[in-house]
Amino acid sequence: MCLILFAWNAHPRYSLVLAANRDEFHNRPTAKADFWDDQPDLLAGRDLQAGGTWLGVSRAGRFAAVTNYREPQAPEPPLEHSRGHLVSDYVGADSPPLHYARNVLDKGYAYRGFNLLLGSPQELVYVSNRADEVVPVSAGSHGLSNHLLDTHWPKVNCGREQLDVLMQSETLEAEALLELLTDRRLTPGEMPQNLLDSDLPEQLARHYFIVSPVYGTRSSTVVLIHRDGKVEFVERQYGPSGIATFTSQFEFEIEGADS
Repeated sequence: MCLILFAWNAHPRYSLVLAANRDEFHNRPTAKADFWDDQPDLLAGRDLQAGGTWLGVSRAGRFAAVTNYREPQAPEPPLEHSRGHLVSDYVGADSPPLHYARNVLDKGYAYRGFNLLLGSPQELVYVSNRADEVVPVSAGSHGLSNHLLDTHWPKVNCGREQLDVLMQSETLEAEALLELLTDRRLTPGEMPQNLLDSDLPEQLARHYFIVSPVYGTRSSTVVLIHRDGKVEFVERQYGPSGIATFTSQFEFEIEGADS
């Protein structure tokens, strides 16, 4: 049950502010965030089982992130493709976000349910193979978990509200965003009917950060893209006990960005 909180063109200093938790089984092999040997311009963690990633940025300022769409009763496609390659394939290419998103939508039948954010320095779009169209992301704060963009799940609503508070500061610190992501309190709010009718444990819809010996929050990532072209990327990894095990930090300038 991943969570992505982000603000697009909503701050005078940053074009993108993003804070995301990746929840996954602890036995799924994963490489920490770094620039990839086979795609040197791509900065991302890596799923070593399928070869893709859940979130990545490029030196050209391209950005993508994916979450699964929760539908436990849906049949699996006979030839399932890895959703993580939707991220790495986009970030490593030069196709405009809208064009890539439309192609993905046409081929969405080959994947289990997904939500996909695709961005460049000028544009950010959202696409899901459980929706009918590509959506240009409007300026402001947004939240994405394992249903459609800005679905009114308790942790999505509360996360957006907390992000809005942080956005009132002139300068954002990655540590403040990481602290938001590691909040382990239950978020308040009425549970939507689609959650009440599902087998989803209520705490997964209310918790930002999941602690469990089998499945839980594996990493938190913060991405800050400054309007002057600077990119800050911080990933913090966690063990099954919820204790941080490693932090990776990167800063670089977008290639070709005006200084």
